[in-house]
Amino acid sequence: MAGEVTVLGDEGSESLLQSLARQDDVLRRMLEFLGEAAEPDPFDPRRAEDRAWQEQYDMTRLGLAIANIPPARLAAWRRPSDPHAPHLAGLIPEPFEQGMIENDARHLDFDTDVFTEAGWSSGDGAAGASFRCDIHVFEHLGSRIEVANINATPVEARLGADLIYYHEATQSFILVQAKRLPSEAGARWMYADKQLLGQLDRLDRVAAMSRAPWAPHEWRLGSDPCFVKLAYWPLKETVDPGPAPGMYLPVPYMRLLLGDAATNGPNEGTRIGYGYVERYLGNTEFAQLVKNGLVGTVGTTLDDLRLLGRERAEEGMSVSLVVDRATAPTREVVKERHKRNHMRGYDKTLAKKVRRNQSRNAGPGQQSLFGS
Repeated sequence: MAGEVTVLGDEGSESLLQSLARQDDVLRRMLEFLGEAAEPDPFDPRRAEDRAWQEQYDMTRLGLAIANIPPARLAAWRRPSDPHAPHLAGLIPEPFEQGMIENDARHLDFDTDVFTEAGWSSGDGAAGASFRCDIHVFEHLGSRIEVANINATPVEARLGADLIYYHEATQSFILVQAKRLPSEAGARWMYADKQLLGQLDRLDRVAAMSRAPWAPHEWRLGSDPCFVKLAYWPLKETVDPGPAPGMYLPVPYMRLLLGDAATNGPNEGTRIGYGYVERYLGNTEFAQLVKNGLVGTVGTTLDDLRLLGRERAEEGMSVSLVVDRATAPTREVVKERHKRNHMRGYDKTLAKKVRRNQSRNAGPGQQSLFGS
C-alpha cells in the first residue's frame, strides 16, 4: 500500500544492492562510497597517529565551517596505512563528477590550484624527505576552497595542529593553534610550560606579517590574527560532532591570562583552561568573526601563506591550509560575503547557539568572550 515502508533483512538488502550495482558502474561506485561513508574508521585516542589525525581533522573541519562547506564531505575516511600521513590522505573521493575532480586535484597539477602552482602535490617531498602535502578541493553553492594538509615531522614529534585560513580576495588569514586538553570533566586545563610559551613567541612573529589597514574593508576588530584553541574531545563521539568543543584565545589575551593570579595553580604552576578562564570565544562566535572578515591579517599574499605553512609544519605542527578562492573584485567579494552570511539566518539564531554552546562547554562561572 502507498505510504508503507518495508525494512529488508540482511540477505534481502545485500541482494538488492548487488542487483542495483549491476545496473550501472557509476551507481556501483556510489553504493560502495555510501557504504564506506556510513561506517568511517573511528579515532583511537590511545594511538599517537590517531590523536594527530583527530586534531588535523578538527582544524580542517573548522575551515569548512568558516567557508560554509557541508561537513559530510569529510565523513568517508579510512585510516591511512602510513601513520605519519596527513588526515586528508585517508579521505575517500566521492564517485561522481565533482568527486573525480577532487581526486584528480590530489594527484595532478591543476593550473588554478593554489598549492600545485607552487610545485606542491599529494605526497610531495619538495621540502625534504619527510614532507607530506595532501590536497583536496571543495565546492558548494558557488563557494570554492582549496585545502592542504601538511606534515613534515614524524607523528611522535608533533606539537599540535594548526589551521591557517586564508581569504584570497582580501589577502587576509587567521592562524589557530590547537592544544589538546584532557577529556575528563573537571580536568580540562593544561600547564603553561616552556613549550607553550615558546609557541606563543612564534605566533607573535606570525602576527608581525600583517600591516596597518589602508581601506575600509581591511579594518579589523584588533591586530591579533593568531589564536590558541584549547580543545577537548568527548570520549564518545556523535555522528557529526562539528569542530571539537573548546575556547579560542587571542595570543595577547592569553599572555594577560598567564600573568594573572586567576591562573595560578599549586606549586607556583600556571594553569590555563576551563575553571581558569572566565571569558573566551566559542566555535560559533569565532567562525562568524572570520566569515565576516573582522579578524585576520592585512596585506598578506599567497606566497606568504605557502611559506608560513611550510615553516609551521617544519616546526612540528600538523598544518591545515584552507584557501577561500574568489574571482570578483575585492569590494564586491566583501559585500557579498557579508550579505550571504547574514542571509543564512545567523543573526536570528546567534543567541540560541551561544547559550547552547556555553551550557555544553563552560563550567560554573564561565562565559563567552562576548559576555552572556
